[in-house]
Amino acid sequence: MEARPSYDEYFMEMAELVSKRSTCLRRKVGALLVKDKHILSTGYNGAPKGLKHCSEVGCLREKMNIPPGERHELCRGLHAEQNAIIQAAVFGVSIKDSTLYCTNTPCVVCVKMLINAGVTEIIYSGDYPDDLAKQMLSESNLKIKRFK
Repeated sequence: MEARPSYDEYFMEMAELVSKRSTCLRRKVGALLVKDKHILSTGYNGAPKGLKHCSEVGCLREKMNIPPGERHELCRGLHAEQNAIIQAAVFGVSIKDSTLYCTNTPCVVCVKMLINAGVTEIIYSGDYPDDLAKQMLSESNLKIKRFK
């Protein structure tokens, strides 16, 4: 009989599954906001609703040889964490005191949003190269933990 997954394993597997919906050509990211062992919202990186995806029109950041973690404003997509926050807002769900499960560490823009939204913990599986995000996380009360 297969062992029952821990909650962290369970939610990280879901984040991996959510990432498969991503339309980003460079990095597929999935995120879940969870509170009291219940999923509040999910998000993956991609263009805003109704707009063409990078998979259809190409990646401007790739064409300009912009390294990961830089010049976020040139991307037509939203990050998975942003989409999870927005989905919660659209449906009137508070994410205060929740945990973010994400396939990557958040960028500085997402870190600032997560701090102000009252998220208390980040559990992630992969790294994202953003030194300012790491600095701001170290200054905050947000707990951060690498999943395995």
